[in-house]
Amino acid sequence: MNILIKSAKIIDPKSEFHNTTQDLLIEKGIISEIGLHLKNPKKYQEITFENLHISQGWFDSSVCFGEPGFEDRETIKNGLKTAAASGFTTVAMNANTSPVIDSNSDVTFVTSKGEHNAVKLLPIGALTKDSLGEDLAELFDMKSAGAVAFYDYQKPVSNANLMKLALQYTSSFNGLVCSFPQDNKITGLGVMNENITSTSLGLKGNPNLSEELQVSRDLFLLEYTNGKLHIPTISTAGSVNLIREAKKKKLDVTCSVAIHNLFFTDAVLNDFNTAYKVLPPLRIQQDVDALLEGIKDGTIDMITSDHNPIDIEHKKVEFDHAKNGTIGLESAFGALQTLFTTKKTIELLTKGKSRFGAEQTPINIGNILNITLFNPDTKYTFTANDILSKSKNAIFEDQDLKGKVYGIIANNKISLN
Repeated sequence: MNILIKSAKIIDPKSEFHNTTQDLLIEKGIISEIGLHLKNPKKYQEITFENLHISQGWFDSSVCFGEPGFEDRETIKNGLKTAAASGFTTVAMNANTSPVIDSNSDVTFVTSKGEHNAVKLLPIGALTKDSLGEDLAELFDMKSAGAVAFYDYQKPVSNANLMKLALQYTSSFNGLVCSFPQDNKITGLGVMNENITSTSLGLKGNPNLSEELQVSRDLFLLEYTNGKLHIPTISTAGSVNLIREAKKKKLDVTCSVAIHNLFFTDAVLNDFNTAYKVLPPLRIQQDVDALLEGIKDGTIDMITSDHNPIDIEHKKVEFDHAKNGTIGLESAFGALQTLFTTKKTIELLTKGKSRFGAEQTPINIGNILNITLFNPDTKYTFTANDILSKSKNAIFEDQDLKGKVYGIIANNKISLN
């Protein structure tokens, strides 16, 4: 790959050219020169865009693509195409499939399906067999095949001893255990946040207590085992406080928050729109404020789109019966740009790489090119025309967003919109 990128503002604190506008000459996939007004004597392909900004490639720690088993919702091929168009160069794919990804051969299958793409696919293996929460899956074998973490997607492990064993066992090979923060006995049949809104709508509530009990339990187990834990998609003020205190104890814990939990509250559910039915549920403004503060002080390590395509038959039904989930890759950048500065947005979109073993490649001479190209200033309304996923369950539809993605150049491939 030989190209010349013209007049790009570099947003990368790990680059000596951070916050400057430069030309970049790339030869055989390597950045060979960075400077002003570079010549192009070999007539390489030139890439130019209006108000072009570039950063290290973005990473999402929680996406679902359905394949194998739920190809009607999404395929790996189209999922990676959507990720590229949305600015992501690396995604970690959940074991939210049928059959569940819980063996060496399953991980190998997913990895092979993701090969030869601009986007790097990192498989997450199930923590327990069939994600049933009864017996540990083949964790070491999956790690050997390339699994970067172990997670029963949105299914909490109720057996505390099983979680203890998982943390102890994986510590022998530096494995990362993910635990969904919910106590199902407390949640019961709750379909939205337990609050005055749920009472007024006549819908069963899922209280903050459900999440915070599970987080507290897992942190006690982590302290006992000295394991390595990631808590995905927290949503309450109490969870932020619990994880903040755990980090003060130097426990090896990280956490993420779904972008929509920073953007919406349960007040949007007054018309029973199932697009807003997600797990964990949308909470109240006090929780949103605590999550934003957790991002500001570093308690929350990363954000995720928590991209989860759901087919129309399971979404366009009564609220009680609709499946949880929203697509989010396409809207991630634009939504974050409405909440944070561009510098902070890019930090959040790249911060989780090291935890999940994704490559970090600063924009410096001599490094492999792995970048996202974007315009941070474009304002638009997110509509159905912006949806690239096979499923159309978009929580951000009709929202005013900011920032346009031009595409990615990564893994020695060019994928521009």
